[in-house]
Order: sequence, then C-alpha cells, then structure tokens
Amino acid sequence: MQSLLNKKIVLGISGGIAAYKAPELARQLMQEGASVQVVMTEAAQQFVTPVTMQALTGNPVYLNQWDSSIPNNMAHIELSRSADAILIAPTSADLMAKLSLGLADDLLTTLCLARDCPLLLTPAMNKQMWEHAATKRSAKRLLEDGVTLLGPASGFQACGEVGMGRMLEPSEITEQVIAFFQKKSLAGKKVLITAGPTFEAIDPVRGITNHSSGKMGFAIARAAVEAGAQVHLIAGPCGLDTPLLATGQITRTNVVSAKEMHAATLNAPDSDIFFAVAAVADWGIAKPAKDKIKRQGNQAPNLEFVANPDILLDVAKATKTRGGKPYPYCVGFAAESTDLEKHANEKRKRKGIPMIVGNIGPDTFGSDLNQMVVIDASGSKKIAKAEKLQLARQLIQLVAKKI
Repeated sequence: MQSLLNKKIVLGISGGIAAYKAPELARQLMQEGASVQVVMTEAAQQFVTPVTMQALTGNPVYLNQWDSSIPNNMAHIELSRSADAILIAPTSADLMAKLSLGLADDLLTTLCLARDCPLLLTPAMNKQMWEHAATKRSAKRLLEDGVTLLGPASGFQACGEVGMGRMLEPSEITEQVIAFFQKKSLAGKKVLITAGPTFEAIDPVRGITNHSSGKMGFAIARAAVEAGAQVHLIAGPCGLDTPLLATGQITRTNVVSAKEMHAATLNAPDSDIFFAVAAVADWGIAKPAKDKIKRQGNQAPNLEFVANPDILLDVAKATKTRGGKPYPYCVGFAAESTDLEKHANEKRKRKGIPMIVGNIGPDTFGSDLNQMVVIDASGSKKIAKAEKLQLARQLIQLVAKKI
C-alpha cells in the first residue's frame, strides 16, 4: 500500500548538516507513491549535491528564482501551484526566521510565500539555537500562521552535544507526512487500545500465550493518531515499535499478563473510544511455580487453571454518559475458527457493546494482511482483504461516523 500515491511534494532543503538525511527522505516519500520535486538553497548545496537529488527523484532540481528553464520564468509560482504540500527538511533557524517574517530573498523562501498549499517544516539545529528566544518567537509565529512543525527531537547532535533540535529521522518524517494527509475525523478524541497477546506464567521460564503479533492493534493506534486522536496503547509482549512516537500523540503502557492488562485498562484515563484488539488469555495458572518445574520422566505437571478477568466486559459495564451519549464507544474483536459472524455477534451481545470486528481466515496471525467483518446492531459489513493499516484506517472512519 502506498499511502502518498499521486501526492506531489516539493521538498525544500536548507543549509544544515541534517541535509544528509534528505536523499533518504526523498526515497521514502517516493516509495509511498509521492512524486518529489526538490528545491535547494545555496547553503544546502554545501551538504548535499543537486546531482544526488536529481538522480534519486528523477526530476530537475531548482536552485534559484531566475531559472529560465520554466517558460514564464516564475519558478516560485509554477512549482507551488501543482504541489499538494511543501516540506522543508532540514529547516534551519535562519530559514525559520525568514519565513516567520515573510522575507523572500531566494527561490525557496519566495516559493513558500507564494504558495497555495500546506507548508511543513522540520527544524534542525544546535540545541542552543533551538532554545534561543528568537527561534521560539519564529516557531510561535509560524504556528500562528498555520504552518506545521514536525519535530524537532532530542538526541545526539553533529556538534557533539545532546538536546532538543535534532531533525526527525526520514522514517518519522514520512509517517508524519502521511498522517498530515489523513482525514482528521477523531480530532480532539481520546482512544484507548489494547493490543498483542498476554503471557500467563506457569513457572519463571514457561508460560501460556497465543499467536497474536499485535500488528492489528498497532495499526489501529497509528490510524487513530493519523485521524487526530490522542491514543493510549496498552500492549502485551510483542516486539513492535510504537507508531509515530515522535508526535507525542501515543502513550504506551507495556504489560505481560491478562491481569496486568485488565488493571492498566480499568485504571486508564477516560477515553471516547475503546478498541479491545488484544488477544487476552481466557485462563491463567492458579498457582504459578516460584521455581522452574523439573521434568519427571513422562509425567506431565498437574496445572490448575483459573478464569482471567474479562477486560472488554468490565469496560462496557463501566460505560458513562456524556451529553446523552455513552462513552467509551466499545469496539471488540473476535477471532473465530468457524461461523465467524454468528459467534462474533453473539459475543457482541454478550459483552453489551455496540460494535465488534471479526477476523476472517486462519492466516491473519502475524501477517501484514487481514480481512474483516464489522458487526453492529444494524448488520454486518465485510471489508476486503488488505494491509492491516489500510483496514485500520477504514475502521477508524466507520467508528468516527458512529460517534
């Protein structure tokens, strides 16, 4: 799935050591389906060459406002009119100051002033430069003017110091550009998500778990952030990175057992929507051994099971009312081996929730693909097999309409 298919991005590059990341950023944007047109300042050419950027993008690189290759000799007009967004990476302190004051003394600044499309800036500078009062004023003015700032982040800097001002990595910028173009149907909403498996200990080295990879829950977390929501992600043991971590829109809580996930969910701050995506173990071991259970020939240990708390049922029972509407809006998930719609709808009614999502097919565990059926009181809707992120975006829009 190419999340930026047919999008036209003008990639501006200003002077700064972080310009070395621009080629990789251009490559990743193009892998997501975008066409990339590069505009470079004179200072940027000290760090990365126009030849490099032209070779990567397949498009001529524009360097000055007097470029006669454009028929009307107005590059600042022609380049912006066909663009879906202008993205400047890196954005130096000098360029931020110019743009905040409306100064236009080269092609890139003139292009930004003459644009009729969104402007996204990725600040990159030494920590003292970022913390300087003048830079703070520039950032404040730019935000007030409707400019989007992506970052910066904190970390090691080229000068050897550590602190805020480091440009986001190309993968982080690409994710945030994708998020920028998504419909903000959950703006201002708070979303709680459980994801992944749980692990029920038998002894210190053994336990009971399942095949859940956590990919669907993490995809929903990313799609919710893209839609403008603040997300609290409660994750069982899985090796997945937090989506869009750099935006600060996701709070992650890691748990292991079903009881830990239950406690984290019930103690989480109020949310508008709850997605119970995690594959929670229905049973745990009544008395896990403190030490490793030694094998006694072919004799199996006698394990006593105990029912784990029902997270979705308890959240549904605790539903509150705001403005005449119940919250959180609970969305359950059901993985069945037979009679999916029948069993999923029975689960929906048993839990007392408005919507449930059934996973279709035995090959969904660990796969990047999935097929779903969404069931509520009005009936069922099948969503064709696709990548999990694409399905998550569709699900988010369906839930947004319901609330």
